Amino acid sequence: MARSTEIAENSQKASSSINGENLQRASSSITRLRARPDPFLVVCRCFSVITSLSAILCIFANVLSAIRSFKNGSDIFDGIFRCYAIVLAIFVVVAETEWGFVIKFWKVLEYWAGRGMLQIFVAVMTRAFPDYSGEQEYLVILQNIGSYLLLACGVVFVVSGILCIGSLKRARLKKETSRDQAVKDLEELERRRQELEALLVENRV
Repeated sequence: MARSTEIAENSQKASSSINGENLQRASSSITRLRARPDPFLVVCRCFSVITSLSAILCIFANVLSAIRSFKNGSDIFDGIFRCYAIVLAIFVVVAETEWGFVIKFWKVLEYWAGRGMLQIFVAVMTRAFPDYSGEQEYLVILQNIGSYLLLACGVVFVVSGILCIGSLKRARLKKETSRDQAVKDLEELERRRQELEALLVENRV
């Protein structure tokens, strides 16, 4: 009887040690998974930041132009035109956040070619009517910088969309989301293992 109890305890210890080793391997795999971000997605995120900053620069330039047009009363139509450019530039910034609410109602912004055409349109609107007869040259320079930067980003988006880079990004992003979910599940298993080990220690005591 005593021998069978000893065998049972030894088998229990062996199984717990095997499970512990497996979970330790799982925890080490968690560390490896977290330590390896996808370089392609990192590049895409950096490019999205550059695009957003270019659109914000266009917003700033159009706001200054609209204030000048309405304040001086020189050209009301130019002020209204700038207001439309501001709204569209805000859409460009929001699209780069890939907010699910926006993508749900404007599916065209999910595709890189659609985003690129919107960015090119905003760049053209920002660059339109830049000559103020030599007055406020800083505003013209600001418009040129913002519009050409956003124009370059838009061209890259359109070409990348034609080459299906956007589809590749969505697939990689889905894979990364699945990996993050797997990491969370492994962390939950690790937490439960620690709780069970604590309960076993208490019962033995």
